[in-house]
Amino acid sequence: MDKFIVSARKYRPQNFNTVIGQSHITTTLKNAIKNNQLAHAFLFCGPRGVGKTTCARILAKTINCENKTPDGEACNTCNSCVSFDNGTSLNIHELDAASNNSVDDIRTLVEQIRFAPQAGKYKVYIVDEVHMLSTSAFNAFLKTLEEPPPFAIFILATTEKHKILPTILSRCQIFDFKRITNQDTVDHLREICEKENINADDTALHVIAQKSEGCLRDALSILDKIVSFTNGELTYANTLEHLNILDEDYYFRFMDAMQNQSISDAILLYDEINRKGFEGDLVLNGFAEFIRNLLVSKDPKVAMLLEVSEGFKQRYLDVALKANASLLLSALNILNEAEINYRQARNKRLHVELTLIKLCYIEQAIELVNEGDHLNKKKQVESMKPVAFKALTPIAFKEKAPQGNKVSENIRAASGNKKNNIQTPEDKAKLIIEEKLVKPIIPKASADHTRVANGRTHTKIGRLEKIQEQVALENKQNENNIKELNEEELYVAWGLYIEELRKKNNHSGVTNFKSAKLGIVDNNCIEIITDNNIQQKFIETERAALIEHLQAHFNNRFLTYKVIVIENENKVVLEKPLTTKDQYLKIIEEYPLIKQLKDRLGLQLDY
Repeated sequence: MDKFIVSARKYRPQNFNTVIGQSHITTTLKNAIKNNQLAHAFLFCGPRGVGKTTCARILAKTINCENKTPDGEACNTCNSCVSFDNGTSLNIHELDAASNNSVDDIRTLVEQIRFAPQAGKYKVYIVDEVHMLSTSAFNAFLKTLEEPPPFAIFILATTEKHKILPTILSRCQIFDFKRITNQDTVDHLREICEKENINADDTALHVIAQKSEGCLRDALSILDKIVSFTNGELTYANTLEHLNILDEDYYFRFMDAMQNQSISDAILLYDEINRKGFEGDLVLNGFAEFIRNLLVSKDPKVAMLLEVSEGFKQRYLDVALKANASLLLSALNILNEAEINYRQARNKRLHVELTLIKLCYIEQAIELVNEGDHLNKKKQVESMKPVAFKALTPIAFKEKAPQGNKVSENIRAASGNKKNNIQTPEDKAKLIIEEKLVKPIIPKASADHTRVANGRTHTKIGRLEKIQEQVALENKQNENNIKELNEEELYVAWGLYIEELRKKNNHSGVTNFKSAKLGIVDNNCIEIITDNNIQQKFIETERAALIEHLQAHFNNRFLTYKVIVIENENKVVLEKPLTTKDQYLKIIEEYPLIKQLKDRLGLQLDY
């Protein structure tokens, strides 16, 4: 039994003509070999699995070939080519920089470069994953890379060009490899299937190419797995099953539900997908890509960007003709936002279902208006109509009411209109409220007494009058207890409030309240002067509590204050001595108990 070799190794290109999708590089290298214009250092950079190491090996084999073809290809028959194919050539050295990235490894490499090749013209050193070298290893490699011996050629390969030092880049001839297109991948896979006698659908091969995302090595690995899974029969269905990819037919059904505004079809279809084990973000991402393909299909100029199999291409074009571009853009925006917020959603299923509901109702949310040659979106908020309710029929009460009651008259009038088949606009829906019989209020006599039927006398005072009398009485009492508003008492109240702020650990408030200056406008208004807006904001945040405190201290509920900001840009801070009065006011602001001590002792201060 022969040993199995994976397709990526078995069908690895052996000359430049068999390299897939990199003609811009292979042509340059062949011309350089043919014209004897080889650089001493090359840097091959690009995505994984696109042929960097393969081209490096072909270049190393070709430049040492003894019988090159006229177009610059290796003959594959001479001793040098045969020894290279068998892996016994002494002129080619490969170094994996991922595992040999130290300074000592590079120094060992530099020492080997001094020896000339015993057979052949060049010694080629291929350093793969060169970006993994340490900074010190790069520095040790600089001088040799700049001025190597005439027989030494370096080929560096990397997937991350930005990690390489600029000093290395400037010493190399750089070749940028590109991703393999889907069509090139499909053609190469079909060629391999023919050689291996594998029955494969073109649609299945196209799915493999899309899944590989431009990496030919990944495409060949996927092909090997599916061949083992299906025993050499590649169909569209078993390829989707193996790769866990959602069938595009589901997206066409989602589009039909969206255009028909059928929420039930969309949710049932998502439930079917969910039971198959597909995650919601895969559905959102796939549907967004589907709508992108529809947008691409609408314009013949960009239809070439539609990378789908031939079996689906015509179907895309037919659906794109029926869909409006503005609606597709709005749907794409909704799907993009839903995909971004998917990870943060706790209920993933509900998040996807809400997105599908929005998509089904998108035509009701916006209206397309023709303005010149373009279609513009317009919200339908202005044209929304209120819900029409059913007309209510009047209900007649059979309850007897006293004479003079308006309710009985209204009922009799309503029933009379009904008998005579007379319908007024008000009869369509009428709310009938029964009015209670209230005895008329007798005006208050001079002595505030009213005599009733049983001969007793009662005092009749309305509730509103009672409240007004109580408020007036309280105001009179408060006016008698109002403290006189003077500067000394004001600073005492101010200091007490500062103490309350200190108890609350509001140190910023204490600092700003201390720096404020106080003044009296009139008996019911206080003026607070601050130096800047910051102090003003601190005082304003305490407005409610401060007014309550001042009104309680002076027993004056009409007392209020205003804050004034006086900023002096050219203010120079000078330490001037405080007057005796200023010193006293500052002391009682800090220690309000001193004021109480002065009042109890009856002291009179001489300012």
